[in-house]
Amino acid sequence: SAMNLALFDLDHTLLPIDSDYTWCQFLIGIGVIDAETYEARNQRFYDQYKAGTLDIYEFLSHQLRPLAENPRSTLDAWHAQFMATHIEPALRPAALQLVKKHLDAGDECILVTATNSFVTAPIGRRFGIPHLIATDPEEKDGEFTGGVAGQPSFREGKVSRTEHWLAQRGLDWNAVER
Repeated sequence: SAMNLALFDLDHTLLPIDSDYTWCQFLIGIGVIDAETYEARNQRFYDQYKAGTLDIYEFLSHQLRPLAENPRSTLDAWHAQFMATHIEPALRPAALQLVKKHLDAGDECILVTATNSFVTAPIGRRFGIPHLIATDPEEKDGEFTGGVAGQPSFREGKVSRTEHWLAQRGLDWNAVER
């Protein structure tokens, strides 16, 4: 029997903000990242992204650096604060209801995002979405290395990572209702 698959994007869709950018703004606010350096770098990456020349690994090495430079316990405490101050106020009832409608219908719900799973996993849980396909920061002994584990969930990576998720369950796109 076919299953109904509901794939949700996060940034500027379920959330009216970009979670990755907002996380960096939060880190700037608590003094972890220097604002001027970040803004200049972010503009350069955004220009490259628009031009189609972005090196995703170069971008990720910058985005994941704060994860590598701080202990997991500190990062988790910061993230709880980030959820309260930046994510909760951005939650829209319509977005929460849309996800709930799919869950209530028994659809298989997945959040598919390019943003790293450290930032997005708690957001996905807040929406009640049971599965996450995101860029996974590499971990060693429970701490982040600053590297990426596996294929980044970016552009075509989102598609192949979703296909892999289906394949792990013995499924492919043909098993999905369209």
